[in-house]
Amino acid sequence: MEFKMNRMMEQLPEQYFAKLVGKVNQLKQQGADLINLGQGNPDQPTPEHIVKSLQEGANNPNFHKYSPFRGYGFLKEAVASYYKREFNVDIDPEQEVCILFGGKGGLIEISQCLLNPGDVALVPDPGYPDYWSGVALAGGKMEMMPLKAEHDFLPDYEAIPQNIVKQAKLLFLNYPNNPTGATAPLAFYDDTVSFAEKNKLCVVSDFAYGAIGFDKKKPVSFLQAEGAKDVGIEIYTLSKTFNMAGWRVGFAVGNQSVIEMLNVLQDHLYVSLFGAIQQAAATALLESQDCVDQLVTLYEKRKNHLISGLQSIGWDVKAPQGSFFSWLPCPNGMTSDEFADLLLQKAHIAVAPGRGFGQWGEGYVRVALLEDLERLEEVVARIDKLKLF
Repeated sequence: MEFKMNRMMEQLPEQYFAKLVGKVNQLKQQGADLINLGQGNPDQPTPEHIVKSLQEGANNPNFHKYSPFRGYGFLKEAVASYYKREFNVDIDPEQEVCILFGGKGGLIEISQCLLNPGDVALVPDPGYPDYWSGVALAGGKMEMMPLKAEHDFLPDYEAIPQNIVKQAKLLFLNYPNNPTGATAPLAFYDDTVSFAEKNKLCVVSDFAYGAIGFDKKKPVSFLQAEGAKDVGIEIYTLSKTFNMAGWRVGFAVGNQSVIEMLNVLQDHLYVSLFGAIQQAAATALLESQDCVDQLVTLYEKRKNHLISGLQSIGWDVKAPQGSFFSWLPCPNGMTSDEFADLLLQKAHIAVAPGRGFGQWGEGYVRVALLEDLERLEEVVARIDKLKLF
């Protein structure tokens, strides 16, 4: 007997990159020397002092029991200390912090908390596809905000039709941006607060790459804008900052009413994270950030190496301002799928087609800075052999 999924499941967006993963795996099985720059999985290990903290926590019998539903107080206090130290933002650890099963979980859950069927969410295009999944699961509707190079890959709020704005309840932002690598200045967030106040919108700032800024420019937190906590929240993950992608730990901070909604939803879904992981997360947030500085330096070296190499072979590309991605224009009028397929089949280089991030991602490919310098040199050499420029 085969059962039929419900209508909500049928509304989920197609996993655009599944086909690419299949092609990559097929080439690997054939023995190809494949360089995979198409995924966003950090390639460096979790710092040793964080791993040690986990190991010590695993030996604590108190952590072998159920954790408190809403997380241990020591982790929420560590989150508040981190935001005060890094961004000079005051956070109430009890009222303004929600511990998450990874940032992705929160980005999916927020739509369940705030959207009724038919409600509108304003979503960046190009953007992280899991925003779409959360809206679909809530039965909501998406209105895309184009991110264009001529506008520094920031949404133009004045260009959104007023009839759409009036229907919207939720606004997603993500800087440093996946996939474009753009960053947002504080003035933009000031404008965002005003826009949200005027139109009664809840802002969700996806700050996954909040530690990764280049040219000695620290990324700005949305919560640094005056009044930000009145209109929204920020979602942070330890995946990128501390190479803890597999640990599945993050948090949301900001507006008390929204934080409470997330906590209530999670009360019904989970019994919080393993205590040893929470202890290790607190260690990451509170102890020396030298490992983060070293990681950003590594990504910056890779970024400089790749961009300068591509420019040297005649490709007109621009360097990202943050994140560990580069957003590169497709040459010779090729679509993003055509160019990505050419690189994969002819050069054995996997990149993510921009179309997979939305309509306005067409004409670009996303390249991750997650290989060492020698392999990035090989990327440049293989592309040069294609004689595209």
